[in-house]
Amino acid sequence: MKNASLILNVVLTIAVAVLYYLHFKGAQPESAAPVATTPADAKGKSIVYVNVDSLLTKYEYFKDTQKVLESKRFQLENDLASKGRNLQNKVTFFQQRAATMTQEQGRATEAALQKEQQDILAYRERAAQSLAGEEQAKNKQLYDQIYDYLKKINGQNKYEFVLGYTKGGGILFADSSVDQTKAVLDGLNKEYAAKQTKK
Repeated sequence: MKNASLILNVVLTIAVAVLYYLHFKGAQPESAAPVATTPADAKGKSIVYVNVDSLLTKYEYFKDTQKVLESKRFQLENDLASKGRNLQNKVTFFQQRAATMTQEQGRATEAALQKEQQDILAYRERAAQSLAGEEQAKNKQLYDQIYDYLKKINGQNKYEFVLGYTKGGGILFADSSVDQTKAVLDGLNKEYAAKQTKK
Protein backbone atom coordinates (compact mmCIF):
# COMPACT_ATOMS: atom_id res chain seq x y z
CA MET A 1 0.00 0.00 0.00
CA LYS A 2 2.88 2.37 0.85
CA ASN A 3 4.48 1.52 -2.49
CA ALA A 4 1.27 2.28 -4.38
CA SER A 5 0.90 5.56 -2.46
CA LEU A 6 4.43 6.58 -3.42
CA ILE A 7 3.80 5.67 -7.05
CA LEU A 8 0.55 7.66 -7.06
CA ASN A 9 2.33 10.67 -5.51
CA VAL A 10 4.95 10.58 -8.27
CA VAL A 11 2.23 10.16 -10.90
CA LEU A 12 0.19 13.08 -9.60
CA THR A 13 3.29 15.28 -9.44
CA ILE A 14 4.09 14.46 -13.08
CA ALA A 15 0.46 15.10 -14.04
CA VAL A 16 0.56 18.51 -12.38
CA ALA A 17 3.81 19.38 -14.15
CA VAL A 18 2.36 18.39 -17.52
CA LEU A 19 -0.82 20.41 -16.92
CA TYR A 20 1.29 23.39 -15.88
CA TYR A 21 3.42 23.08 -19.02
CA LEU A 22 0.40 22.69 -21.31
CA HIS A 23 -1.28 25.70 -19.76
CA PHE A 24 1.68 28.04 -20.22
CA LYS A 25 2.75 26.62 -23.56
CA GLY A 26 -0.38 28.00 -25.21
CA ALA A 27 -0.14 31.37 -23.46
CA GLN A 28 2.11 33.06 -26.08
CA PRO A 29 1.69 36.84 -26.43
CA GLU A 30 -0.07 37.82 -29.66
CA SER A 31 1.71 41.11 -30.16
CA ALA A 32 5.24 42.26 -29.48
CA ALA A 33 3.98 45.22 -27.45
CA PRO A 34 4.38 44.74 -23.69
CA VAL A 35 1.08 44.23 -21.87
CA ALA A 36 0.65 45.96 -18.58
CA THR A 37 -0.68 43.67 -15.92
CA THR A 38 -2.80 44.83 -13.06
CA PRO A 39 -2.86 42.96 -9.78
CA ALA A 40 -6.19 41.40 -10.83
CA ASP A 41 -4.59 40.07 -14.06
CA ALA A 42 -1.66 38.59 -12.16
CA LYS A 43 -3.91 36.57 -9.86
CA GLY A 44 -3.31 32.86 -10.37
CA LYS A 45 -5.81 30.08 -10.73
CA SER A 46 -6.76 27.74 -7.94
CA ILE A 47 -4.42 25.24 -6.41
CA VAL A 48 -6.24 22.22 -5.03
CA TYR A 49 -5.22 18.86 -3.68
CA VAL A 50 -6.40 15.28 -3.62
CA ASN A 51 -5.77 13.03 -0.63
CA VAL A 52 -3.85 10.14 -2.19
CA ASP A 53 -4.54 7.71 0.67
CA SER A 54 -8.29 8.24 0.35
CA LEU A 55 -8.04 7.96 -3.41
CA LEU A 56 -6.32 4.59 -3.10
CA THR A 57 -8.69 3.17 -0.50
CA LYS A 58 -11.94 4.40 -2.08
CA TYR A 59 -11.34 4.27 -5.84
CA GLU A 60 -13.20 1.15 -7.00
CA TYR A 61 -10.81 0.48 -9.91
CA PHE A 62 -7.86 0.39 -7.53
CA LYS A 63 -9.72 -1.85 -5.06
CA ASP A 64 -10.73 -4.26 -7.84
CA THR A 65 -7.19 -4.30 -9.22
CA GLN A 66 -5.75 -5.04 -5.77
CA LYS A 67 -8.22 -7.93 -5.32
CA VAL A 68 -7.16 -9.45 -8.65
CA LEU A 69 -3.46 -9.09 -7.87
CA GLU A 70 -3.95 -10.44 -4.34
CA SER A 71 -5.80 -13.45 -5.74
CA LYS A 72 -2.95 -14.11 -8.19
CA ARG A 73 -0.39 -13.83 -5.38
CA PHE A 74 -2.43 -16.27 -3.30
CA GLN A 75 -2.68 -18.72 -6.23
CA LEU A 76 1.07 -18.47 -6.83
CA GLU A 77 1.83 -19.12 -3.15
CA ASN A 78 -0.51 -22.14 -3.14
CA ASP A 79 1.00 -23.45 -6.36
CA LEU A 80 4.53 -23.10 -5.00
CA ALA A 81 3.55 -24.71 -1.69
CA SER A 82 1.99 -27.63 -3.58
CA LYS A 83 5.09 -28.07 -5.75
CA GLY A 84 7.28 -27.85 -2.63
CA ARG A 85 5.23 -30.50 -0.79
CA ASN A 86 5.33 -32.77 -3.83
CA LEU A 87 9.12 -32.43 -4.02
CA GLN A 88 9.46 -33.05 -0.28
CA ASN A 89 7.38 -36.23 -0.62
CA LYS A 90 9.66 -37.42 -3.42
CA VAL A 91 12.74 -36.67 -1.32
CA THR A 92 11.28 -38.58 1.65
CA PHE A 93 10.40 -41.52 -0.60
CA PHE A 94 13.92 -41.45 -2.06
CA GLN A 95 15.47 -41.43 1.43
CA GLN A 96 13.35 -44.42 2.45
CA ARG A 97 14.26 -46.40 -0.69
CA ALA A 98 17.92 -45.29 -0.97
CA ALA A 99 19.22 -48.39 0.78
CA THR A 100 17.58 -50.69 -1.79
CA MET A 101 18.80 -48.73 -4.83
CA THR A 102 22.00 -49.21 -6.76
CA GLN A 103 24.51 -46.37 -6.75
CA GLU A 104 23.57 -45.55 -10.32
CA GLN A 105 19.85 -45.38 -9.48
CA GLY A 106 20.58 -43.30 -6.39
CA ARG A 107 22.65 -40.75 -8.35
CA ALA A 108 20.05 -40.54 -11.12
CA THR A 109 17.19 -40.03 -8.64
CA GLU A 110 19.17 -37.45 -6.68
CA ALA A 111 20.01 -35.54 -9.88
CA ALA A 112 16.35 -35.63 -10.94
CA LEU A 113 15.28 -34.27 -7.54
CA GLN A 114 17.86 -31.46 -7.69
CA LYS A 115 16.70 -30.54 -11.21
CA GLU A 116 13.08 -30.46 -10.02
CA GLN A 117 14.09 -28.17 -7.15
CA GLN A 118 15.90 -25.83 -9.58
CA ASP A 119 12.86 -25.87 -11.88
CA ILE A 120 10.61 -24.85 -8.97
CA LEU A 121 12.97 -21.99 -8.06
CA ALA A 122 13.09 -20.83 -11.69
CA TYR A 123 9.27 -21.04 -11.92
CA ARG A 124 8.93 -18.97 -8.74
CA GLU A 125 11.30 -16.32 -10.16
CA ARG A 126 9.45 -16.14 -13.50
CA ALA A 127 6.04 -16.00 -11.83
CA ALA A 128 7.17 -13.27 -9.42
CA GLN A 129 8.56 -11.20 -12.31
CA SER A 130 5.36 -11.69 -14.28
CA LEU A 131 3.25 -10.61 -11.32
CA ALA A 132 5.48 -7.56 -10.72
CA GLY A 133 5.14 -6.62 -14.40
CA GLU A 134 1.37 -6.94 -14.21
CA GLU A 135 1.30 -4.81 -11.06
CA GLN A 136 3.41 -2.16 -12.80
CA ALA A 137 1.04 -2.18 -15.79
CA LYS A 138 -1.98 -1.81 -13.46
CA ASN A 139 -0.29 1.11 -11.68
CA LYS A 140 0.30 2.76 -15.06
CA GLN A 141 -3.38 2.27 -15.94
CA LEU A 142 -4.31 3.78 -12.58
CA TYR A 143 -2.06 6.78 -13.27
CA ASP A 144 -3.47 7.18 -16.79
CA GLN A 145 -7.07 7.07 -15.57
CA ILE A 146 -6.44 9.66 -12.85
CA TYR A 147 -4.41 11.89 -15.16
CA ASP A 148 -6.98 11.70 -17.98
CA TYR A 149 -9.80 12.47 -15.57
CA LEU A 150 -7.95 15.45 -14.05
CA LYS A 151 -7.10 16.74 -17.52
CA LYS A 152 -10.75 16.41 -18.58
CA ILE A 153 -12.19 18.20 -15.55
CA ASN A 154 -9.52 20.87 -15.88
CA GLY A 155 -10.41 21.45 -19.55
CA GLN A 156 -11.24 25.08 -18.87
CA ASN A 157 -8.07 25.65 -16.84
CA LYS A 158 -9.80 26.00 -13.49
CA TYR A 159 -6.81 24.68 -11.61
CA GLU A 160 -3.21 25.65 -11.93
CA PHE A 161 -2.10 22.73 -9.76
CA VAL A 162 -3.71 19.54 -8.51
CA LEU A 163 -1.42 18.29 -5.77
CA GLY A 164 -1.32 14.81 -4.28
CA TYR A 165 -1.44 15.02 -0.49
CA THR A 166 -0.28 12.18 1.74
CA LYS A 167 0.24 12.42 5.47
CA GLY A 168 4.00 12.38 5.99
CA GLY A 169 4.56 13.23 2.31
CA GLY A 170 6.11 16.29 0.72
CA ILE A 171 3.20 18.64 1.51
CA LEU A 172 3.34 19.50 5.20
CA PHE A 173 -0.04 21.24 5.41
CA ALA A 174 -3.08 21.38 3.17
CA ASP A 175 -6.13 23.55 3.86
CA SER A 176 -9.23 21.37 3.75
CA SER A 177 -11.14 24.09 1.87
CA VAL A 178 -9.18 23.21 -1.30
CA ASP A 179 -9.54 19.44 -0.83
CA GLN A 180 -11.04 18.04 -4.05
CA THR A 181 -10.69 14.37 -3.04
CA LYS A 182 -14.42 13.65 -2.84
CA ALA A 183 -15.21 15.32 -6.16
CA VAL A 184 -12.38 13.51 -7.95
CA LEU A 185 -13.25 10.18 -6.31
CA ASP A 186 -16.94 10.54 -7.19
CA GLY A 187 -16.07 11.32 -10.80
CA LEU A 188 -13.54 8.51 -11.12
CA ASN A 189 -15.88 5.95 -9.55
CA LYS A 190 -18.76 7.11 -11.76
CA GLU A 191 -16.62 6.67 -14.90
CA TYR A 192 -15.36 3.28 -13.71
CA ALA A 193 -18.90 2.08 -12.94
CA ALA A 194 -20.04 3.19 -16.42
CA LYS A 195 -17.17 1.23 -18.02
CA GLN A 196 -18.05 -1.85 -15.95
CA THR A 197 -21.71 -1.79 -17.03
CA LYS A 198 -20.65 -1.61 -20.69
CA LYS A 199 -18.63 -4.84 -20.33
